[in-house]
Amino acid sequence: MLLHFLRCRAVKLGLSRSAKIAACSLLLAILSFATVLAGQFVVRDFGVRGGTVDSGQPLSSLSSTPGASDFFTNGFMRFQDVEAVRGGASNGLGPRFNTDQCSSCHAQPAVGGTSPSKEIFPKFEQNPETLVYNLYGAHNILPSFITPDGPVREARFKYFLNPDGSLSNTPDGGVHDLFVITGRHDAGSCSIKQPNFAYHLDLGNVIFRIPTPVFGAGLMENIADETILANMRSDGERKQALGISGHPNRNGNDGTISRFGWKAQNKSLEVFAGEAYNVEMGVTNELFPNERPSPDEAAHGGLSASCKLNQTPEDTSNFTVLANSDPTAQNAQVPSDTVQFAMFMRLLAPPTASTTSPGGASSITNGRRAFGTAGCALCHTPAMRTAPSSFTASLSEQNAQLFSDLLVHHMGSNLADGVSQGGAGPDEFRSAPLWGLGQRIFFLHDGRTKDLLDAIQQHASPGSEANGVIRNFNNNLTPPQQQDLLNFLRSL
Repeated sequence: MLLHFLRCRAVKLGLSRSAKIAACSLLLAILSFATVLAGQFVVRDFGVRGGTVDSGQPLSSLSSTPGASDFFTNGFMRFQDVEAVRGGASNGLGPRFNTDQCSSCHAQPAVGGTSPSKEIFPKFEQNPETLVYNLYGAHNILPSFITPDGPVREARFKYFLNPDGSLSNTPDGGVHDLFVITGRHDAGSCSIKQPNFAYHLDLGNVIFRIPTPVFGAGLMENIADETILANMRSDGERKQALGISGHPNRNGNDGTISRFGWKAQNKSLEVFAGEAYNVEMGVTNELFPNERPSPDEAAHGGLSASCKLNQTPEDTSNFTVLANSDPTAQNAQVPSDTVQFAMFMRLLAPPTASTTSPGGASSITNGRRAFGTAGCALCHTPAMRTAPSSFTASLSEQNAQLFSDLLVHHMGSNLADGVSQGGAGPDEFRSAPLWGLGQRIFFLHDGRTKDLLDAIQQHASPGSEANGVIRNFNNNLTPPQQQDLLNFLRSL
């Protein structure tokens, strides 16, 4: 009754969205205090934190590097371009795709973030995948796992099918794009079928991934391998006692440590950008120059010629801009979209942590201490130092407070997705960087929960390296300490 009353009062008073969120947070804090007095402390995630949303900004002092701000702004604009199959300034959507712009996936709470939702800080009225599937006459059925208020998702199949339609023992693991261009007015005679997701769901053959945020990505890219390895070797006795190991996912070409993506499968931001452009939107580029068939098509002769509608690669360096007499325009426009996507991410600052929470500033301080006491910081390393950078001083020798060791860890049967990528096995995932966590809506690699407490508990299952830490959280932290830890995480 009290919640309903205050919600109604907030509406009648005409409070802004951020003011409503702040009022609800205050109310929840009061209710929590009341339950403590009653001897029934209930630990709860207060949800996406309110206050100023400062995410999506360039690195501080970037303007001191000549030209860098122009590159950031240009990349920021291209990150929001909407792709079509043919025509205009578009590079060539499809023939299979999940969405038609980078920023539709990376939107919460600002461009560069993770999966949006219509519920909080809405950039879109609903999940953008529900808006693009039938655009311009496309003949797609919206899969059941894509909902208006759910997360943006990509789908992978764990195994290929046998000729009789049963599951084979041959691992697939590839992305099966949700939509096809068939029927769109700019798709010509291309006629390919959307995957039968309902059938694969019935077989238990579908796993999901949600977008990873790219805030602070340039700082992560610039952490030396030696720093990651030194951190891996630190606190060895305590890690061993808790069952924590972890290892790098190394690049298959040069042996250096990969660090981007849910399984740290991508080496650099350009590879990360080029793969996403090709896999998520179907745009060929200088890193991935060939049209991508679905994994099934690849096994049975490749993509239909009628669906190869553009010369490849569709995204290239822009040679003709060199005729422009303005050096600033040349610098900003000559690189391809892929290069500029990477530059935008590279120069994108991490979010600024909040100094307030429903439990007060002391709760954040106590929560950070509990985060270390439980052992969370052994995988979610609070900070690592970057190497000297030739891009800009804003990336050089900085204290990157990413809360990740950039290693992959066994997460057990509960979180296992059955997909191997590089040196990361079927149940292994990179320790997700936690900066910006306070304003994320969906958690874990597949967006299965919005509740931070639930996400923590789901780290525990047979075979998980996090089991010892979760036991500490459940058994060695008091309920108020657990609440402080949640408040600390929501402050990030």
